Amino acid sequence: AASEICERLSNDHGIYIQAINYPTVARGEERLRIVPNPHHTMKMIDDLVFSLVDAWIKTGLSLN
Repeated sequence: AASEICERLSNDHGIYIQAINYPTVARGEERLRIVPNPHHTMKMIDDLVFSLVDAWIKTGLSLN
């Protein structure tokens, strides 16, 4: 799912986020590497949150 979310973010929103997959993490423990820096504005962060929610839902994952 992490790789699919990254692909959706790139294709649908033009955002690059790296998926961390096996063997770096255990199978089933995949995650996203998000690296904010001082040059990201609040609008950019808001856009990222919107894009993440969109990609997350389209991937079929639930929001808890």
